[in-house]
Amino acid sequence: MKIKISLLLLVLCLFCLTVSSCFKWAARAHDKLPDQTALNKSYTYKGKVIIIGAGAAGLAAAKVLEQNNIDYTILEASDRYGGRLKKNMTLADFPIDIGAEWIHSAPIVLNKMKGKAGDQIDEELIPYHLEETYNWDGEKYEKVSQSQNDFMYNFLPESKFKNSTWYDFVNENIAATVKHKIQFNSPVSEINYSDDKVQVKTKNGEVHSADKVLVTVSIGVLKSNHIKFIPDLSKERKDAINAVEFLPGFKLVMKFTEKFYPDAINCKVKSGEKVFYDIAFKKEAQSNILGLLVAGNSVEEYYKLNSEEEIVKSAIAELDNIFNGKASKTYTGEYVLENWGQHQFTMGTWTKAFLHKKSELKTLNKPLDKKVYFAGEINDTYQQMGVPGAVLSGYHSIDRLLTKE
Repeated sequence: MKIKISLLLLVLCLFCLTVSSCFKWAARAHDKLPDQTALNKSYTYKGKVIIIGAGAAGLAAAKVLEQNNIDYTILEASDRYGGRLKKNMTLADFPIDIGAEWIHSAPIVLNKMKGKAGDQIDEELIPYHLEETYNWDGEKYEKVSQSQNDFMYNFLPESKFKNSTWYDFVNENIAATVKHKIQFNSPVSEINYSDDKVQVKTKNGEVHSADKVLVTVSIGVLKSNHIKFIPDLSKERKDAINAVEFLPGFKLVMKFTEKFYPDAINCKVKSGEKVFYDIAFKKEAQSNILGLLVAGNSVEEYYKLNSEEEIVKSAIAELDNIFNGKASKTYTGEYVLENWGQHQFTMGTWTKAFLHKKSELKTLNKPLDKKVYFAGEINDTYQQMGVPGAVLSGYHSIDRLLTKE
């Protein structure tokens, strides 16, 4: 029966690929990438621009302003730049992506993001073609066939950086020239675009004035109404914001003295996803680093626990259940937990713009009175995923801001 179901799914997927473009996203959307971005253009804008948020989209937009000598300031709510991009250098003998980790898009997108011509990329990547994976439903631990692993890789050919991280890529190729313009610890509470100039108020009482503003905060922040807009956002825009799925979740990274686990263990959940996975997969590293990625309703069981330590204990206990106590015997006690869902300036994990109605995405990208523009992962018009979508949306939106009078 399982073989028949797998074959049926395969036939359905191939049929859908043949008769429509419904799977034209991420690596499959390479033909949707722009021939050139705002990095390849010149602008003569004379006004002042404020960028709200120093994540991937905000930094990308700032790079365009910087290279065109346009006056701008970046207001960042936290004490660091990068948003959901973060790396750890102390847990293992290789840099770990604590934030975004996979390259879902075709590798050529890396050149588009940094404005490099040609098809030859500089970065060394690992094809994320899994070889040993299992399914776990809380009771049964079953091996996934290699044909299924092959199908998943061919369906969505992802990759990872071999010796670096997404944070390194954005830091070196985008943030390096603009980080001096970031004002940290400046969470925005109000954007007033009712007059000729836009007034941006921060929670610490500062008021910044600009001709135009680019908002790149996470959709979780917009959904929470932490920022007041004057005039208020339209019902159409509020509905579009609320329609975006931005699941709560976290990434837990744990260190062990030996590798007792496979490449990945997909756990059965009611919604979202939950997976244990080998973070050191094909990195030629000595460190044994296992990740737990949880997003969706199942994360609430972890959030009910009293502390990070209790979350780790729960993860170790589940692994012990699968591997007859090997987890607790080999766990070093070292971990990193990145809790996006409960972080006040993130309030969620990731978005998938390609799943939303075109009308909703058009509304989300519509400027307010040609003064306030929006960019971010959910604003991606090129049907990429993750960091590439966020960066390209930054280029796309800043181009509109500088050219649409």
